[in-house]
Amino acid sequence: MPHTTHLHPGFMIVHGNRLDDLRSLVVSWMRRYPLAPLENEIALVQSNGIAQWLKLALAEDPLEDDQGGCGIAAAIEVQLPGSFMWQLYRSVLGRDEIPEVSLLDKAPLTWRLMRLLPALIERPHFEPLRRFLTDDGDLRKRYQLSERLADLFDQYQVYRADWLRDWAAGEHVLNTARGERKALPPANRWQAELWKALLEDVGEKGMAQSRAGVHQRFIERINSLEQAPPGLPSRVIVFGISSLPAQALEALAGLARFSQVLLCVHNPCRHHWADIVADKDLLRHQYKRQQRKQGMPLQLDDQALHQHAHPLLAAWGKQGRDYINLLDSYDDPGSYQGVFSDGRIDLFSDGSPATLLNQLQDDILELRPLAETRALWPPVDPANDRSIRFHIAHSPQREVEILHDQLLARFSADPTLRPRDVIVMLPAIDTYAPHIRAVFGQLQRNDPRYIPFTLTDQGQRGREPLLIALEHLLKLPDSRFAVSEVLDLLDVPAVRARFGIRENDLPTLHRWIEGAGIRWGLDAEQRASLGLPAGLEQNTWRFGLRRMLLGYAVGVGEACDGIEPYDEIGGLDAALIGPLVALLDALDVACQALAEPATVSQWGERLHALLHVFFLAEDEHDEFLLIQLQDLRDSWLEVCETVGLQDPLPLTVVREAWLSGLDQGKLSQRFLAGSVNFCTLMPMRAIPFRVVCLLGMNDGDYPRAQQPLDFDLMASDYRPGDRSRREDDRYLLLEALLSARDQLYVSWVGRSIRDNSERPASVLIGQLRDHLAAGWQLNGAQQGQATQAGEQLLHALTQEHPLQPFSPRYFQKGSPLFSYAHEWQVLHQQSEGDPQGEPALAPYQDDEALTLTQLSDFLRHPVRHFFSQRLKVYFEALEVPTPDEEPFTLDTLQRYGASESLLGVALAAPGNAEQALQAQARRLQACGVLPLAGFGELLQSELIEPLPDLLQRHQQLLQRWPRLVEGALPVHFEHGRHRLEGWLGRVFQADDQSLLSITTVPNTISAGRNNLKWHRLIAPWVTHLAACAAGYAYHSALVASDLTLLLAPLPQGAAGQLLGDLLVARQAAMNAPLSVAAKTAFAWLAHDDADKALAAAARAYEGDERNSFGERSESIALARQFRDFAALTADETFEGWCETLYRPLFTAPWQTLGNPEKGA
Repeated sequence: MPHTTHLHPGFMIVHGNRLDDLRSLVVSWMRRYPLAPLENEIALVQSNGIAQWLKLALAEDPLEDDQGGCGIAAAIEVQLPGSFMWQLYRSVLGRDEIPEVSLLDKAPLTWRLMRLLPALIERPHFEPLRRFLTDDGDLRKRYQLSERLADLFDQYQVYRADWLRDWAAGEHVLNTARGERKALPPANRWQAELWKALLEDVGEKGMAQSRAGVHQRFIERINSLEQAPPGLPSRVIVFGISSLPAQALEALAGLARFSQVLLCVHNPCRHHWADIVADKDLLRHQYKRQQRKQGMPLQLDDQALHQHAHPLLAAWGKQGRDYINLLDSYDDPGSYQGVFSDGRIDLFSDGSPATLLNQLQDDILELRPLAETRALWPPVDPANDRSIRFHIAHSPQREVEILHDQLLARFSADPTLRPRDVIVMLPAIDTYAPHIRAVFGQLQRNDPRYIPFTLTDQGQRGREPLLIALEHLLKLPDSRFAVSEVLDLLDVPAVRARFGIRENDLPTLHRWIEGAGIRWGLDAEQRASLGLPAGLEQNTWRFGLRRMLLGYAVGVGEACDGIEPYDEIGGLDAALIGPLVALLDALDVACQALAEPATVSQWGERLHALLHVFFLAEDEHDEFLLIQLQDLRDSWLEVCETVGLQDPLPLTVVREAWLSGLDQGKLSQRFLAGSVNFCTLMPMRAIPFRVVCLLGMNDGDYPRAQQPLDFDLMASDYRPGDRSRREDDRYLLLEALLSARDQLYVSWVGRSIRDNSERPASVLIGQLRDHLAAGWQLNGAQQGQATQAGEQLLHALTQEHPLQPFSPRYFQKGSPLFSYAHEWQVLHQQSEGDPQGEPALAPYQDDEALTLTQLSDFLRHPVRHFFSQRLKVYFEALEVPTPDEEPFTLDTLQRYGASESLLGVALAAPGNAEQALQAQARRLQACGVLPLAGFGELLQSELIEPLPDLLQRHQQLLQRWPRLVEGALPVHFEHGRHRLEGWLGRVFQADDQSLLSITTVPNTISAGRNNLKWHRLIAPWVTHLAACAAGYAYHSALVASDLTLLLAPLPQGAAGQLLGDLLVARQAAMNAPLSVAAKTAFAWLAHDDADKALAAAARAYEGDERNSFGERSESIALARQFRDFAALTADETFEGWCETLYRPLFTAPWQTLGNPEKGA
């Protein structure tokens, strides 16, 4: 620890293998050497996690013996290295000479290239770019190329400044890492010419602002100064950064002449380890901060490497090796070692390697090869050592479900473990975010299984509703204006607020939009712009809105000017029409404006107007997003103005340029919030956690693939300090392994969800598993070959999980699998016949009389009737969203509804049926129910065709029963304590006073030879029984498109007995679901042979998997109660209920009038 009180300038580098030890050093240093009261502490970090972790330590209360924090964390300026370096250049070279942003930074460089490329590609050497930019009408290629080139030249300015100096001088050469000077290949000479053109374009002043040129001038100036220039920080602390470019280290070393620079290095190994990896010939120099391990030879060839190196450090440590060796060039321990009281500038801690994880970490610290590992460590006992575990799942969803259970087990086993002690890292957080929310967010906070969690690193564009809506608006010229798209906009509070629509208004709008027949397209003109024929107005927004407005004006009335009124608009809700029309008008205007290319300034006005017209912030969060969007717009306008871009730009380029800034990471993101942290695997995030979990470690997903650009010249000329995504990922995994204190948890999708075939883990996880298998043995394992011993250990450390979370294997006694989802456990207990599974209901009592409709519903759906009437549970189908496509054909239910509508108007106008049918068909077309463009006319004829014959047979019945009875006839029936009441409406009377009720069905009733669709007769049958039991001479007729059925009156006593049996059965059905289903019962009744009857019933219930899915699939209640035919017949009451409930209908004396084979 420091023992003086003076703040010495200098470049101090402290190594340590534990980041928490380095953090303690920094906190102690800042406490012992405080800056002036109004001076900010400068801390350079590479991630928000490291910054917050450091601030938390500073804010802790100070303790005795120079321990603890400072009690407060204030006046700490956390910066990224890149932005700090530029501000440092400005402080030394002068703020008037160096602007806030370089003209050759990535953002201005992108738009400068957008302006220059059209002219440059006509010059010599630019043939490759000219070929790429052909067929680029929307400028998307040019923008993407400009972005890639700007990023590449930004990297060149940091890592290849010598190339740029040569290219600026007109030399087409490349300096290699080994000091060679090679000619630039002809295919890439355009890069040198492009750099020269950029320098010419920015002018002499701009040329002096390139990062490479500014850095060189800074080094020259800082080394020549005798006194510190004003504005330099007194101290700079570099913490938690695992790699810095040589340019940044050189700048910090220059700064150290006047300021104190404390650089903390997370070094995984206490010994010198540069020689154990590739490219070591690029790194050899005389001085080494760490000493060689005792016994290691001076020269290591590839054949002897395994005898002295740690395999994982050699495989994953290249990036850290480069960084540590670069530091050697600037490190002089003798100049600052005396500042530390104990002289310790290498904080390598000796731990207590009691677990497999700690032993592995200790091996890396001590640079142990496998031979020493095998000889040193005892066998692993997985029952007591859970420090490393591997889990194999079938999908990302299952990975997260398994993690949730495993974390609950850890929390239960260790009360000292807190959610903040756990970090979960993934290759791509956006891929797993929905699964994380679905699993961790499904429980209420008062549930003991609830685990608080935080998601970081998510892109805002795919997460914030306001931004999703904005991106949709910026795609309007390519939009179909489907109903779902517009309704999605109304789900955004800021959009609703702008147009004055409340959230509880949305169901009404949904109903109106569906009822008015709106599907997609603003109008026929907008559809035509997408390549469709002209004049297709039906099912557009204009079509539906005109129907709504006319319906509001006239209510139920005749069509006007070809518009059929939609008469559901009325009352106080009618005021909603105004905001809806305003929204569609605004969308129309925006669509036309955004479709036209425009200059940058014009786009600035358009984007501002778009935000103003469509969004009104209702809370602080939306206000912040709108301000952020305006700031991004202003920044883009400023950059484009700086580079002189005046070319018209299309929407595709502007959209991406504006919104891409939303996903740039910021140090202000919330990270350590006291919850389980879910985050992306990112460099410099090796914060120590007790439990480190790695999800999504799949082959191909990690290390994350990043194909180098064909024209990236750095890819073929590696230099120490170069950044590589794959090397970043390798070193990051090493950091994650070293940062875990108690457990390293690794999972991947190791089985196919389709066929259960094996899928490999990441090659890095494979290396880790191979190393564990080669270095350790399983406790109590049989002695044998090393390969077998390793496989036994991996088998003990790995858990394969079932495909489903409700697998019975999770709830079997003695199984290593477990689950905290007790909902599934209850399910398995019920399936095993647990008598406590379903408590018996109290006997059903109801003093109210039963209605005819209720009795018909019971007979048609006995099981559903129990759930709805007794339990008040309604298994209604999920609300189907309004379709986005106009009708091309009608499904069975839609066809039935259209036919019923036609039949209704024809029956109401018996003297003019044909004209009524034609008029109603045209009305259906005008309502948007039928297909358009000629297909509707064909369907009209198809729907009308069977109805004249049906109407004729209906009229034939009325010749015998010509008079319509006025009013309705009452029905009252009692059977013991059961009562039935109802009314008989639309009854016809004959001269002999007999009565007739006609049920019309616009489709067929026959179901093959000598068989009927008996379930359609249930409602007429119940009414017939009630009427006959009440003493009426009551005939029942059913007129279908293929035949007519007529049932004569039943004797009053017989009808009463049958009706009484139904009422008794209904009482039983209200106490427990009856083991019967209507269609299945009639299939059983159709066969006299018992075996054939059961086989037919089973087919009717379960389906034949080719032509039908069975009655079970038609009712959620039925499927829940009786999952198959075996369950339906398990209590052996099925046949009895068939006889009681349906045999009387099946054997009733129905008379067939017409051809029974027609329509079969």
